[in-house]
Amino acid sequence: MSGGVAVGFNVFVHGPEGGLERFRIDGLRFDIGSDTECAVRLDGPEISGRHASVEARGDSLAFIDRSMCGSTVDDELVNGDEVPMTAGAAIGIGAYQLRLQVLAGAPDQVSTPPSGSRGAPAEDEAAAEVSVSVRRRIHRDVLENLDLVKLDRNRMNDHLLRAKVIHALADIVERYRHEMPAGVDTEELVRELTHEAIGLGPLERLLADSDVSEIMVVDHQTIYVERGGLIERSTSRFTDEESVRAILERIVAPLGRRIDESSPMLDARLADGSRVNAVISPLALRGTSITIRKFSESPLTVENLVDFGSMTDRIANFLLRSVKVRKNMIISGGTGSGKTTLLNVLSSAIPGGERIVTIEDAAELQLSQSHVVALESRPKNMEGKGQVSIRDLLRNAVRMRPDRIVIGECRGAEALDMLQAMNTGHEGSMTTTHANSAAEALKRIETLALMAGLDLPSRALREQIALSVDVIVQIARLRDGSRRVVSVAEVVGMGDDGQIETREIFGYRRTGEGPDGKVLGEFYATGYLPSYINDFLVSGLVDGMEDIL
Repeated sequence: MSGGVAVGFNVFVHGPEGGLERFRIDGLRFDIGSDTECAVRLDGPEISGRHASVEARGDSLAFIDRSMCGSTVDDELVNGDEVPMTAGAAIGIGAYQLRLQVLAGAPDQVSTPPSGSRGAPAEDEAAAEVSVSVRRRIHRDVLENLDLVKLDRNRMNDHLLRAKVIHALADIVERYRHEMPAGVDTEELVRELTHEAIGLGPLERLLADSDVSEIMVVDHQTIYVERGGLIERSTSRFTDEESVRAILERIVAPLGRRIDESSPMLDARLADGSRVNAVISPLALRGTSITIRKFSESPLTVENLVDFGSMTDRIANFLLRSVKVRKNMIISGGTGSGKTTLLNVLSSAIPGGERIVTIEDAAELQLSQSHVVALESRPKNMEGKGQVSIRDLLRNAVRMRPDRIVIGECRGAEALDMLQAMNTGHEGSMTTTHANSAAEALKRIETLALMAGLDLPSRALREQIALSVDVIVQIARLRDGSRRVVSVAEVVGMGDDGQIETREIFGYRRTGEGPDGKVLGEFYATGYLPSYINDFLVSGLVDGMEDIL
């Protein structure tokens, strides 16, 4: 541990289903186990409550096992014992694999964190120690004092309302001070309770955190966030289930939507453009579940993706040129792999003089061109009527004289209409779909097109796909949370066996994994030249053949 004294750790946890979580630990020691007080919490029948601990001692690390089932360090069994270890050692606990990254600093930075800390500010821990019963009584008292239900928010601006609530809460919290642990930061507690009373509770701070890209509420006391592509548990939590439901109602009310036992699922867009999905009981067994994918105020550019290592300059230039010469493109990948982000980036290459129609379930695209018609689908209303589907919008869009149609995601029968549009004067159209490879993406489009209900022979449908789609871009989210364009392939036609044929142009191969859990790999060009290379030359996008790939 050169470079300074250890002050904390990043703990990378690979789960049994291939997921990756990162825990930030401040201090020289932390516990691992199933107890809620453990800094790294794992679930499973073979995980003990306080299964093991890791401790920094000067220039060395110690692993202490306290479990019934034992652990492994670099494949060596440790059962009820203490062994020295290195930062890059592989720790096995049940079905989980853990790796450490030691954070170093000056000696005066060393401190021991509160129990269960994941790098959160001390005031958050103090506020979290206030009992649920006390927080509930404070909520009840502020409601009785201000009668928030009857306050006319139209006649009182947000600043005055917030000031009134803060003043009342400060007085009430002071009255309950004798029931709180010593050292509680009452200002932070008032801030949290204000958010719960008239804001979005613990979601307020997470929504304001620019490093957080996604917020996942599992239950009232379990919230996860995504930072830099990695999922980590937040120390924020709600007072109780009633608090979560009240804040969810606060989210959906301005949208003119409802969520209750008759309609227990919700998919909507917040005022700032963030997407929100919610599921309540009885469908959500642990309590109300909320997932918010935050809206980026400043869209990423192709230069950003190159800097992030998502692709190389050569791949980026090829894709942008393909968009400019009006090649129909499908971006394929798994959930959270960055499909919509890449679609938004590539759409920026569409010339400004063209008329673009975008169609989405929840508007996320942020095209910079001036001539863009943005359409958004609409779910059923409370009476079960008024639904406008992606397919309805697509059918109408072709009557709007678009040069190109951009569909946020193709997930149903609209796939057939999209193929027809791509092949009837709307070249250069783009969409995304869920699939794990270019071949699977084409099969998924075929399956979705069959949902249109037309009795088309499989060969005829595949011929339509082969004639309509030019390029498949496969993007993936890797184990370390990074996103990579792992394949770019051209659809070259139908084979003698009746299957759609593709030729890979660029690819990505994984070469290993660093000690900090970071995936190592390299991009490569296969040497295959696409059939439409001449379009680049004719359009003046390249100077010669050597500049193409």
